[in-house]
Amino acid sequence: MSAEGTRGHAGSEPVPAVRDAATVPAREGRPRRTTRRFPLLTKDTARPEGGGRAAPGDAPAPARQWPVLVVLSAVALGLLLTALDAFRYGSLLIGAALLTGAAMRWILPSVGMLAVRSRFTDIVTYGILGLAIVLLALMAQPKPWLQIPFLKDTLHFTVTK
Repeated sequence: MSAEGTRGHAGSEPVPAVRDAATVPAREGRPRRTTRRFPLLTKDTARPEGGGRAAPGDAPAPARQWPVLVVLSAVALGLLLTALDAFRYGSLLIGAALLTGAAMRWILPSVGMLAVRSRFTDIVTYGILGLAIVLLALMAQPKPWLQIPFLKDTLHFTVTK
């Protein structure tokens, strides 16, 4: 089939090829003007930037997705430590895994399935969640490793007898 399409009935003008909704022929038979507007109905979503393979296509599947496997393995180990009653170390490992994911998303050009949204959104999301988990693990009771003085005053201000 040529780019112009196939011929109509008995030698009439060629019928334009339909490539997408913007190239559907109008009533006169000419293709409609293409538009830069978003379509009314989306049929697919765009791959996030950096969402390509992290290794060549002929590599085995785990090697192509090593960034997300590193983050998930560290989170799984952190959950295991938390289940074995080392909650502070496990929580720190989970937070560090998310911070590592943010760093990999920032530095590496392709991170496979670790890319979920835009690069900026992924970095901010992984970074804020990782930092929050690390700070909460450091401030967890009993015997917190990190003490922020104004938090105690805030608690006494909000909870009165």
